[in-house]
Amino acid sequence: MFVPVSLAPPLPLTHDWIRERLRLAVALSDEPDFQRYTHPSGGKVVSAAVLVPLVNRPQGVTVLLTRRTGHLHDHAGQISFPGGRVDDTDSDRVATALREAAEEIGISPSAVEIMGSLPEWDIPSGFRVTPVVGWLEPPLCLSPDAFEVAEVFEVPLAFVLDPANHERHSDEIKGRRRHYYAMPYQGHHIWGATAGMLHTLYRVLQTDV
Repeated sequence: MFVPVSLAPPLPLTHDWIRERLRLAVALSDEPDFQRYTHPSGGKVVSAAVLVPLVNRPQGVTVLLTRRTGHLHDHAGQISFPGGRVDDTDSDRVATALREAAEEIGISPSAVEIMGSLPEWDIPSGFRVTPVVGWLEPPLCLSPDAFEVAEVFEVPLAFVLDPANHERHSDEIKGRRRHYYAMPYQGHHIWGATAGMLHTLYRVLQTDV
């Protein structure tokens, strides 16, 4: 279980405050007591990007997540952010995240205000993922792709910012010890890179980088 050094006071989770905090993400250092997965040198790395959608609900900001369908080749059935591999036609990682979000859950790129990005994440399936944080104002007009998306749901940002909800685990894959975060929420098993990105968001918003 993740135990913080200290708990910060309640935060002003407003649009402008979150945007300003995300400017500090570039200065975020690695956690000395947590070994993130990194791709072996010389291996093939596939570039990808995801959209981390923050929804400005009246009861508080939420984070939108999806559950992938069980028949997909990559990460079947897992909780994830909308996103995917970089296409040759994408101008940058933001374009990738917006295109994939539009294809997967029907969010119009014009409805998303880009707030910033979080550090890249390597995952054992060979992807190097750039998380792009976007701001959404309700009402949301979603049309999930039934082939790729089994469910769309939201998690309160306040839940993400509570360190008691951050679990640490490890296992072995392809002969390498892997450490990862998990963040169970109302029957949803959020883990791996998705939980890791949420933990990074927590560190940017809740702690001194």
